[in-house]
Amino acid sequence: MKKIKLAIVSPYPPSKGTLNEYAYHLVESFKNKESIEELIIITDTLPEGEEYPKFVGNAKLTIHQVWNFNSIWNVLKIRKALVTLKADLVLYNIQFLSFGDKKIPAALGLLTPLVSRLSGIPSVVLLHNIMETVDLKSAGITGNPILKWVYNFSGSLMTRILLQANMVTVTMAKYVQILEEKYKATNVALVPHGSFELPAIPDFEKEQDVDRIMTFGKFGTYKKVGNMIEAILKVRKKLNRRIEIVIAGTDNPNVKGYLGSIADQYKDVEDLKFTGYVAEEDVPDLFNNSTAVLFDYTSTTGSSGVLHQAGCFGKAVILPKIGDLKELVEEEGYVGEFFKPGDVNGMADCVERLLVDKERRIQLGQMNYTAAASLPLDDIAEWYGLHFENVLKDRRKPRVSVESQPLYNISLEM
Repeated sequence: MKKIKLAIVSPYPPSKGTLNEYAYHLVESFKNKESIEELIIITDTLPEGEEYPKFVGNAKLTIHQVWNFNSIWNVLKIRKALVTLKADLVLYNIQFLSFGDKKIPAALGLLTPLVSRLSGIPSVVLLHNIMETVDLKSAGITGNPILKWVYNFSGSLMTRILLQANMVTVTMAKYVQILEEKYKATNVALVPHGSFELPAIPDFEKEQDVDRIMTFGKFGTYKKVGNMIEAILKVRKKLNRRIEIVIAGTDNPNVKGYLGSIADQYKDVEDLKFTGYVAEEDVPDLFNNSTAVLFDYTSTTGSSGVLHQAGCFGKAVILPKIGDLKELVEEEGYVGEFFKPGDVNGMADCVERLLVDKERRIQLGQMNYTAAASLPLDDIAEWYGLHFENVLKDRRKPRVSVESQPLYNISLEM
C-alpha cells in the first residue's frame, strides 16, 4: 500500500467535544504508522483565548480548525477543507450528536461522509453508537412517545445515510448484527474500541493515602452521581472510615447545571470533590490516585472509554450489568462488582466489598489490566490500516442505498 494522506474529522483536545479523548489517542497511534504520509486533523473551532497544540518537529501532523458545533454549514466547510488539503481518505470519529445538539445542524453534519465520498474522497465512519441501542429517555433526549418515534424515524434515516460512506466501523459485535439485519448493510466492520496508551504495569499493592472512589464522564442524563454519593455515605457510616468521593468531568450538554445542583444538594458532605474538566495530561493521576472507579449509569450509549481507561490503570470497577456495558464485559474480558441500576444498597455493598477485601480489589484490577492490554489502540490502528487499504482498492458504491428500501420499513415502534 502506498503512503496516504489521512484526514480525521473529530473533536480534539483541548476541544471539549464528545470523543475528543478517543481522537487524541487514535492520532497518537496513527502518527507512527509508516503507511501514513500525512495526518490531517479537521476539528472544531476553539473559543477565543484557547489554542490547539503545535506539533513541533512533526511535519506530518497538522490541525485545522474548520467547523463549529451547531453550525448548519459544517458539511460544506469540511468538504472544502478535504478537497483543498487533498486528503486521500477521511476517517470520521463521530456519534449522532457530534456536529450539534440541535436537530438540523446535527442531521446536516451527518451528511458529511456521503458528501466527501461523492466528492471523490473515500470516507470511513467510526460510529460509536447506534440509535437502536440508545434509551432516549435515560439519555436525556426525550421521554415523549411521539418525539421518541420522530427521533427513532430520523435516526434510522440518518443511519441509512451514514451507511453511504465507503465503510462504517462499529465497536460492538451487536451493532454489526443490527446494521446488517435491519439495514441490509454490507459495508460494516467490527473494530473494537481498544485501550488507550498502556502505562507500565501498575503497582497493584500500592496503598492510597485515603480510600478514594472516583467516577468520570459527562453527567446528568444516563450518567448520574446522586446514588453514588448516597451509597458511599452508607459505607462511610457502616465502616466508620474516611472515603473520598471524586466526581471528575462536566455536565452533559443536554443537562447544563446538573453538577452544580448536586454540589448544592450535598454541600455539607465532607471529602466530596468536583474536578471539572480533566485535561488529558491529568488523566493518569486521576486514575492512579483512585481506589476504584464507579459507574452510576442508568443506561448506555456505546462502548465505554472510561472502562477501557480504568483497565489501562489496573483499577477495579463497580458498575451495572446493563446494555453495552454488559456486552463489553462479556466480549472483552473486563470484570467488576455489579449492581442493579438505581439500587443504592446494592451499589453500597459493592463499594464495601472492594474496600474491605484488598485481595479481591487487586485481582479485579489485574484482570482489567490484562483485558486492556489485549487490545491496545496501536493494534486497532493497524486494523484500520488494513480497512483503509481495502477501501482505496475498491471504491465501488456501498450496497446500501437510501432508495433501495422504502422508508416505511423503518420501525414505527413508540
